[in-house]
Amino acid sequence: MPSTLRRELDFAIETAHLAGRLTLGFFQTGLVPDRKADDSPVTIADRKAEELIRARIERAYPSHAILGEEFGETDSKDATHRWIIDPIDGTKAFVHGVPLYAVLLGLEMDGTVEVGVAHFPALGGMLAAATGLGCRWNGRPVHVSDIAEMRHATVCFSDAATFAKFGRAEAWERIQRTASICAGWGDAYGHALVATGRAEIMLDPIMNAWDCGPFPPILKEAGGTFTDWSGEETIHAEEAISTNGRLLPKLLEVIRNEPTV
Repeated sequence: MPSTLRRELDFAIETAHLAGRLTLGFFQTGLVPDRKADDSPVTIADRKAEELIRARIERAYPSHAILGEEFGETDSKDATHRWIIDPIDGTKAFVHGVPLYAVLLGLEMDGTVEVGVAHFPALGGMLAAATGLGCRWNGRPVHVSDIAEMRHATVCFSDAATFAKFGRAEAWERIQRTASICAGWGDAYGHALVATGRAEIMLDPIMNAWDCGPFPPILKEAGGTFTDWSGEETIHAEEAISTNGRLLPKLLEVIRNEPTV
């Protein structure tokens, strides 16, 4: 399979770069967002970037399905391949001029994400992986950290309030007591920090598929794990955890409130 994924990986990298360049034209310009039904922000940059990505996919892979945050899902009845896209992950950061937002593309094949790209336009960073092809940050191979004890772990998160809102308050309290540091470097950037060995754990008690589409192959190829809160690899559980792999069993013990040895 790896040789057959090179074309798709290169396409995803180029597409993310072009979409990211488009977003930079709106970044730190005082852009005022609209509000969706759930009160989350959306901007013209989100919409135009997703339109660009969709147009490129439709030209290059007309038989592939598409799931995107802003324009929903195309008819995927007979499709074995589906692109999962978030044109701007971290729109709140984007609107506030914080450079940690990302363009996310994942390619799901027969239900498994095999290609993933997370591009951070304002940082000039591109994290890309495909099954069997490794994980690279700006073209250089990267690997998760070797930290093996929770007391030495750096744990990332997006919004502390979401742990209580989605039933993870007690687990979050235990994790805070167990870890070395809990830092709010959130959204896609937190997962990227784990994949590149700069943090050990990223926690999301709430997660849409488009918010994490590229991360299963990115974390796996970097030597880590991308799972739900029970340790199953998926982007469809509406929750997510990235780890460096070595800490996943110990993290799950803390989440389940089991004694560690």
